[in-house]
Amino acid sequence: MGVFLAWEVIGVIDTEGDCAEWSFPAEPGAVRTARAVVRGQLRDWELESLADITALLVSELVTNSLRHATGPIGVRLVRPAGMPDALLVEVSDPLPDPPRERSADADDESGRGLQLVARSSRRWGTRPGDTGKTVWFELAVPG
Repeated sequence: MGVFLAWEVIGVIDTEGDCAEWSFPAEPGAVRTARAVVRGQLRDWELESLADITALLVSELVTNSLRHATGPIGVRLVRPAGMPDALLVEVSDPLPDPPRERSADADDESGRGLQLVARSSRRWGTRPGDTGKTVWFELAVPG
């Protein structure tokens, strides 16, 4: 697990802060591994209180990427300098099409991932990249 500094997050250049980033092959084990590294990084950053919800939302987005993408899936956690009350999370894949939020019926086995992200985060969105897209969300860090 590496820690990197300086990254563009949600269209803003973050010149200082902590960033952890991973890339996973588009294989079923990616979901479990992504949850584990996210939990480990949040423990290192002493943000265990966000581990359950962050791991759940990352699982949903990585699963969504696995259903549609064949290339690598990126996961990034950012603690931006100047925003001590925020944790930014990004999941990227090589497909350019943004995900669509849809309504799932009570007995549907899928279709709730983006609704869960929207309801559980302070804000969320998507942005296109040179080689795909990124779905991001922001969680409030308890004070």
